[in-house]
Formats: sequence, C-alpha cells, structure tokens
Amino acid sequence: MKLQGKVALVAGATRGAGRGIATELGAAGATVYVTGRTTRLKPSEYQRPETIEETAEIVSSLGGKGIAVEVDHLVSAEVAKLIQRIRDEQGRLDILVNDIWGGEKLFEWNKAVWQHNLENGLRLLRLGIDTHLITAHHALPLLIERPGGLLVEVTDGTADYNATHYRLSPFYDLAKVGVTRMAWAHAKDLKPHGATSVAITPGWLRSEMMLEHFGVREDNWREATAKVPDFAISETPRFVGRAVAALAADPDRARFNGQSLSSGGLAQVYGFTDLDGSRPDAFRFIVEVREAGKPIDVTGYR
Repeated sequence: MKLQGKVALVAGATRGAGRGIATELGAAGATVYVTGRTTRLKPSEYQRPETIEETAEIVSSLGGKGIAVEVDHLVSAEVAKLIQRIRDEQGRLDILVNDIWGGEKLFEWNKAVWQHNLENGLRLLRLGIDTHLITAHHALPLLIERPGGLLVEVTDGTADYNATHYRLSPFYDLAKVGVTRMAWAHAKDLKPHGATSVAITPGWLRSEMMLEHFGVREDNWREATAKVPDFAISETPRFVGRAVAALAADPDRARFNGQSLSSGGLAQVYGFTDLDGSRPDAFRFIVEVREAGKPIDVTGYR
C-alpha cells in the first residue's frame, strides 16, 4: 500500500487505460476520484456499459477508496466544482492523471484533412486537447500546494515513435502528439514547485472496446492472434496502471520530468508485470520486429 494517504484524480476513468490506472492506484492504497460522462443513470454517446461507479467500486475492492464523480471535462465550471470538492473533502491532490479522450468514433483512418469530416475532427481535438488543458488549469494549483505532486498525461505513442510515424489521421495525429508536448510544457512550469509532469503511453491496449472489436474476452484474447498475429504483444489496461502506480510511489520520479514514457519501458525500470506475469514492450516490438519485416515472434518482448 505504497500510496496510502495519497489522493489521486483520474480524469477519464470510465474504461480502458483510465480504469486500469485508477484500479492500480487504488490497489496501492490511494484515494481515487474517478471521473467521466458515463454513469449508471446517464450513458454518454458511446452507449457502452462501463460506468464510473463501476470503476470506483473496483478501486475500493482492491484496498483504495474510489469516488465516482460525473464530469464533462470540456465544461470548465464542472471541473472547477470537482476540484473544489476534492479540496473540501481531502485538502490535497497528489496525483493528476489526464486520460480524457472519447474520440474513437470520430476519427477516420487514411483520410487527408480535406476528406475527413471536419466537425468530427474538430470535436476530436476538443476532447483530446482542450479537456486536458481545462483540467490542468483547475487542478494544478491544488496539486502544487504540496511538493512532490505528479501529473500524468496519457497519450498514444512515445515521442520518438510519433516523431517519425504519421498516425493515419491529421486530427488523431495532432491530438496524440499534442498531449506529449503538453506534458513537456507543464514540466517546465511544475519543476519550480517540486512537481513532476510526464506523458505515458500504453502499448497495444486490450481495452473493453478492443476486445469487443476482435470478438474475444480477456480470458481468451489469444484467439485473436490467429487473424492478427501482432495482437500477441497486447497488454491489459492494468499494465499501464501499474506503470503509473510505480511512478507515483518512486521518491526519485522527478528524474523523468518532461519525458515521454511507455508502460513497457517503465516495466523494465521498476520490474512490475502485467496480470499474466509478462512484460510486453509493444513499441520496441513494433520497430524491431514488425517494421523490420521479421516473422511475428514476441519472444524477448513480453
């Protein structure tokens, strides 16, 4: 329970990486505020079954304290109210995880900007960029009141990988690269206050939506590798959660300030594993195996 007594906000914790991160922070003993737009009484436009209440219950079941709060992170007043509530109830904020997204149904692969639906593309940028900035604006003043705070900006792809790879949509590409740069910029502002800012990416995430896409469940996910061999390098949302929890518990985490990190890379630093005991290193695998044209073999990469 290395994070007992710590207070975290995981913004965008309904499902996927956000749920995995909230879960592992809870397993380490933290009090975790989990936010999102999907509740048991009010689904978002995703129309999916996962809810913030369910995430909070998972956090509590593992030894932490999960607190679900319905928040639209595009609405400044709602975020301000959330942070005031955390101040009133806890008097502190130690960890802020910006995992707000919601753009899976908005981007169109392999379409240039003049071909892509403009309204959907701009909505995607608002969900992927504006939400993070709005939340940081309201939450960071509380986080820096005590030295040692941690800001984690969740994105897709490391800075090195994204610098040389087009993410198949100008809107998606900008959203994910922008979050990495955002973490770097926040690091400059947070350093004088003794706080740390990083960007982190999972590898190929076996989120609820990804499992559904391949027609498998977590207990039989390997069946999908028959059609998509690369899926063998995939990881659970709990893996990136363990990466964030390890980082939050590291008293020397400031050495990573401003850096772009990955779940697989941090597993090599801290020694944690995914739920199956493996350490998938997806981005190293992509470059060294898949893009090198080698036969798909995850030996040495998980």
